[in-house]
Amino acid sequence: MEKRPVLNNKLYLYLTEFFAGMSVMAVELGASRLLAPYFSSSQIVWTIIIGTIMIAMALGNIYGGRSADKNPNPDRLYARILVAAIWIAAIPVVGKYIILAISALLILSINNNFLIIAGFVACFVIFVFPLFLLGTVTPSLVKYSVDSLSDSGRTVGNLNAFNTIGSIIGTFVPTFVSIPSVGTSWTFLIFAGILLLLALVYFLSGRVRLSQIKKVPVAVILFVLACIFGHNDSFAFWDKGLTYEGESIYNYLQVSDDGESVALSTNVLFGVQSVYVKERKLTGMYYDYAMAAPLMAGINEKDKLDVLILGMGTGTFATQCNRYFSGMNIEGVEIDQKITDLAIQYFNLSPDIPVTTYDGRAYLNAVDRKYDVIMVDAYQDITIPFQMSSVEFFRLVKDHLREDGVMVVNMNMMGGGADSINEYLSDTIANVFPEVYIVDVPHATNAELFASRNTALLEQFARNTSLEQDPEIKDLMADVSENLTHYVGGSHIMTDDKAPVEVLGMKMIDQLISDELEYYRGEFETYKKIFREEGFKGLMNALQ
Repeated sequence: MEKRPVLNNKLYLYLTEFFAGMSVMAVELGASRLLAPYFSSSQIVWTIIIGTIMIAMALGNIYGGRSADKNPNPDRLYARILVAAIWIAAIPVVGKYIILAISALLILSINNNFLIIAGFVACFVIFVFPLFLLGTVTPSLVKYSVDSLSDSGRTVGNLNAFNTIGSIIGTFVPTFVSIPSVGTSWTFLIFAGILLLLALVYFLSGRVRLSQIKKVPVAVILFVLACIFGHNDSFAFWDKGLTYEGESIYNYLQVSDDGESVALSTNVLFGVQSVYVKERKLTGMYYDYAMAAPLMAGINEKDKLDVLILGMGTGTFATQCNRYFSGMNIEGVEIDQKITDLAIQYFNLSPDIPVTTYDGRAYLNAVDRKYDVIMVDAYQDITIPFQMSSVEFFRLVKDHLREDGVMVVNMNMMGGGADSINEYLSDTIANVFPEVYIVDVPHATNAELFASRNTALLEQFARNTSLEQDPEIKDLMADVSENLTHYVGGSHIMTDDKAPVEVLGMKMIDQLISDELEYYRGEFETYKKIFREEGFKGLMNALQ
């Protein structure tokens, strides 16, 4: 076996280890961004990604070691790197279609844990094979680089060090540089290009064998095609009317404008996070019901009300409050600066409303102010950040409220009965605040929870509603008052040490999906029966 000149220097082998480690971590982070718009970016989804990738790497380690012992030809390793590069480059082209195809197949066939199963299958199909191939790199390089037992320890140590350093860089670059700057698709393509270049340097060094004459140009052509067709970062590729679609460090972001309102979504499959109604009217969403909080805090009996919004989004609650109430001093906290930028650009957020780019809980720890109203609407995709769902967090909120101040919390996944995420959340809040009331938002999965230490909360609400001049708000608040339910807390208390919001959230989402698709499953079973009994012709007649 002819040894290629590039292998005469061990530095090239170390660089191979370095770029392989870098690419594995970049693909892992890219996987989270590819899956997040469809399955969320919760801890459960991260667990699926990490677990699947570790399976792939372990299998690759086993196979790579056995393959290197059986046939110690570096051509085989760099051919695997070449294939891995092309596969990774193809992910931006076909990945989202695979995710939706898998989701469509599973959603009609499973009843429980849909997001978990669909996320795992999608991750397995898309990412296991290329990472299995990259998992063969380390054991193969050990075989090729160890010259004698006397220096084996140093050589293996150097290889692992290069792999680790590459992994560190591959962790930071996608998160802070490539994904925010050029997007997930180009991140995959950039690191696929690095692997491709690594393999090409190997195969084009020395004499090019006949078997590589076709292999190398085919790989280059496929990569170029992937760059042409895979650079589009549109996750909702079926929707051509989006005003904006992009990514930030934290989120996939999508803005749509139907002429009457502008909406922000951080998830392709699940709902709207913020909305801006262009005319002065109610949104028809939970923000309207949340406006009971300023009345509960006595806005019509005070000169000014200090309001803090944790989870500002694009400022829907702030905008609506400013439209319908006077004398409000509003400030917001939003962890994603890009969302704040979109709020100014597309959602007409008032420049008079300061927005701090920070985590909501960390902000409360950093300031020493008291507020009349604190709204908690901080969601990560479709799940609640655990640090903003615990009893310790709500005590912190309570400490920042005035004596008759009110906290309003948006709960976006109502239903589920006993042991649901909303029961846990409500019990936790009731453990901190003596007065807790909940109102369901009609035609939505949301409910608004109001909490205060003011034992005369309802009386203050009634007085301020009676003083309200706007008939639209007055009618709405009459409806809120009629449907408010006093909540008596139970024993489901979430703490910083134990707040299983991801598991509870996924359970609730499964139920919502199941309820929504019950009709379609029935239709599917009907058409399946027609096809089984009458064949394709009968099915086409039924569909007409």
